[in-house]
Amino acid sequence: MMKSSNHTRRLSTIVGILFALASLTMTSCVKQEGGGVSGVSGAGASEVAGIKKEGKLVIGFAQMENNNPWRIAETNSFREEAAKRGHEIVVSDAQGDAARQVNNVEDLVTRRVDVIMLPPREFEGLSPALKAAREAKIPVFLIDREAAGTSGEDYVAFIGSNFVQQGQRAGEWLINKTGGKANIVELQGTSGASVTRDRKQGFADAISKSPDMKIIASQTANFSRAEGQKVMETIIQARGKEITAVYAHNDEMAIGAIQALKAAGMKPGTDVLVVSVDGEKDALKAITAGEMNVTVESNPRLGPLAFDTLERFRRGEKIEPRIIIQDRLFDSSNAAQFVDEAY
Repeated sequence: MMKSSNHTRRLSTIVGILFALASLTMTSCVKQEGGGVSGVSGAGASEVAGIKKEGKLVIGFAQMENNNPWRIAETNSFREEAAKRGHEIVVSDAQGDAARQVNNVEDLVTRRVDVIMLPPREFEGLSPALKAAREAKIPVFLIDREAAGTSGEDYVAFIGSNFVQQGQRAGEWLINKTGGKANIVELQGTSGASVTRDRKQGFADAISKSPDMKIIASQTANFSRAEGQKVMETIIQARGKEITAVYAHNDEMAIGAIQALKAAGMKPGTDVLVVSVDGEKDALKAITAGEMNVTVESNPRLGPLAFDTLERFRRGEKIEPRIIIQDRLFDSSNAAQFVDEAY
């Protein structure tokens, strides 16, 4: 009986120890799962996120597309800056497909890159990608466009331009040039993109102060030169000589609209004022030729600013939720001066 009793006590003790260890392990797992989100900011943030504080990094750059001068210039900026700083960069191209961009980000997570730089194609729909990165403790920086989520939780920060302000500047220039009276065609960017929403809002806010500034047609042309021309041709057929101004959400669509106006026997820059956003080389050439009137810069060369921000993050510094680059305005007074440095 004594042996049996001792055996029972020893067994009870072992079970208790195992239960305590199991409880401790479960507690540790819960704490680990709850911490280390991709966008943690503040002191020690880089350690919490699991990023190396020194040495070479592997950067994932999940580009939305590489089919126009602005996007190509942006991708090159990130490639060049990564090489300059001794980091490896893995570039993917979603080819204008939001679902493919989600898959591309998830692939980068599977590859265990150290950081993801993400220019979102659309504002909504990236939650699965951001969640995958967060669970893998890979910090994400949103580049040039915003996405649904919270800085410090779903991503570290947004780095880019103030798109609302760009639209406002285009609208204010047009008001001043026309004396507050114009029939405007608006060529919108990709539906669902934050930049489209913001440039539309900024322009609308500016011209709302002048009741004779009227948008008589507004359609999407997906930031494409070819679509800009096609959409503008259709609007010209419907509204013809009523049109006195074009506001395009980017230079590619504006240049397409110029081609449509010329084909219709109208004089862009004179009969119809053309205002736009981006500041690409072809737009500055069009301004110097008198066929475009103004473009508000949206600088694609965000690589240096993004990598500077990344280094601050690695040092554990607190990162602002929105980091805004300062853009210029180009018109007939300065376009020729900057055309050689444009992308």
